[in-house]
Amino acid sequence: MAEELVSNHYKMSASQWLHPKYDVKTLADLAEDEIVTGPFAQIIRYEGKLKGGVLGSSAYDFYKICIQDHAILKSLEEHPEIALYPFALYIVTHELVHIVRFSRFLQNFNASDEEKLMEERRVHGITHDILDPVKAQGLSTVLTFYGTWRTPIDGLRTIP
Repeated sequence: MAEELVSNHYKMSASQWLHPKYDVKTLADLAEDEIVTGPFAQIIRYEGKLKGGVLGSSAYDFYKICIQDHAILKSLEEHPEIALYPFALYIVTHELVHIVRFSRFLQNFNASDEEKLMEERRVHGITHDILDPVKAQGLSTVLTFYGTWRTPIDGLRTIP
C-alpha cells in the first residue's frame, strides 16, 4: 500500500517506480552493521551492478530499507494507542519518499547533519500529505504521533 500511495503522489508509472531499486528487510534479515538504536528504520545505499556488466555505467544505486523491529515494538509498547499496521504504513511510506527524493536528486544522500534534519522534516510533511486522506483505522493517531516533525525547530533555517 505504501508503494502505491507514494507512486500516486509522485505520479510515477510502474516502469518509473521500478527504476529506484530497493528492498525492505526486517531485523531477522539485517546484517549487524545495519541494526541501529533509535530510529524505526534506516536506508542504506549500496552500489548495484547489472549482471554481466563491466562498465561503470552498469552500476546503479540500490537502497535497502532496514526496518528496526526492536525500536518499533518498544514504541508500540510505550504507546498502546498506536496500532502496528498504520505505524508500519507510515514508516515504510516515509522511507519510500526518501528513496524517491534521492533517486530524483531532490536530496543528496550524503548531506550534512543540518541538511539531513531539514530533509527529515520535509519528508515527514510529504508523508503526512500522502497519508492524511487515507482512511485506515488508527492512522490519525499515527499522524498525530508524528505531528512535532511538522513544526519549526528553533535555530534552523528553512530550506525549500
